[in-house]
Amino acid sequence: MAEQSCLVTNDWICGEYLRSRGQELADATVQHIGITVVSVLIGLAVAFPLALLARRGPRFATPVLGLTTVLYTVPSLAMFSLLLPLFGLSAALVVTGLVLYSLTILVRNILAGLAAVPQEAKDAARGMGYGPGRLLWEVELPLALPAVMAGLRIATVSTVALTTVGSLVGKGGLGNLIEDALPSFFKAQVLAASVLCVLLAVVADLLLLGLQRLLTPWTRLSGAAEAAPAKTDAGLPAPATVKAG
Repeated sequence: MAEQSCLVTNDWICGEYLRSRGQELADATVQHIGITVVSVLIGLAVAFPLALLARRGPRFATPVLGLTTVLYTVPSLAMFSLLLPLFGLSAALVVTGLVLYSLTILVRNILAGLAAVPQEAKDAARGMGYGPGRLLWEVELPLALPAVMAGLRIATVSTVALTTVGSLVGKGGLGNLIEDALPSFFKAQVLAASVLCVLLAVVADLLLLGLQRLLTPWTRLSGAAEAAPAKTDAGLPAPATVKAG
């Protein structure tokens, strides 16, 4: 009986709310995931050619990095207001805003990953007859994956959080529930939607981390090799050296 009355007493933790509004929570979560996934994928598709353009030299890097940085500094309310005449009150408005916000993270990380590729690896590939396209796809991108995936993880978690701002136009996923609950301070709804939003960010980050480890097995091997103790010719661990104080 006490659990059933938690809606009346407006408790933060309310099992009755979860049972009675489960479908509403599920629908909002699905919308949240959909907007996040679409935004990140489009952002990655846009950021990749921009990064390739920027790495051609300062003539291109300065405007590309400058523009993406400026876009990231625009407040979300102002961004959506500027895009409103183009997209109206639609999911495309929210997705476009989130894509623009993700560019500064993705472009910079892609650039950093490509810049970190060892020159000797590129020279060796060219010596084997690799052209620019094959060099990019088969040598540079695989070696740049750790940095690219790190940027993708940051952009995804950031997008999960920013998606809630889409509630301004009714397309904010779990943010819609939070905004609806705030005027009446419906505690159970605010807490449930907020916790689900945090869980989405954590799960997304863990999934991308797992994908990164799957796509870059050599990083684990190199880490294990560095951690392994050196051995003497007899096969025994080398004695540790002690520095004088």
